[in-house]
Amino acid sequence: MKKNRLTFFGFSVLLFLAGCGTMGKDFNSSQVNNIQNHVTSQSEILENFGTPFKEGTKNELAMWTYQFDQYSALGSTSSKDLIILFDKKNIVNSYRFTSTRPE
Repeated sequence: MKKNRLTFFGFSVLLFLAGCGTMGKDFNSSQVNNIQNHVTSQSEILENFGTPFKEGTKNELAMWTYQFDQYSALGSTSSKDLIILFDKKNIVNSYRFTSTRPE
């Protein structure tokens, strides 16, 4: 009987831990207000936010994504995402920041 309780407890802890996690890399979102379309350079973005979580292209323009998501087995989740599109001169063409986290 004691072995069954221990197995049940271990299984419960494993399920709880499996329901928690993070995705991406946290970044300093207080710097988002400093981004200016057609002014801020790619090197300034790299200096302020570090290496992006994802890199890609959209319509042949470089696109960087900064993303940080937290998941919890208790039901609370939070996320923040910054997507930046650069022009051919590596200057910010446009960006979008979304967050469900209190700042």
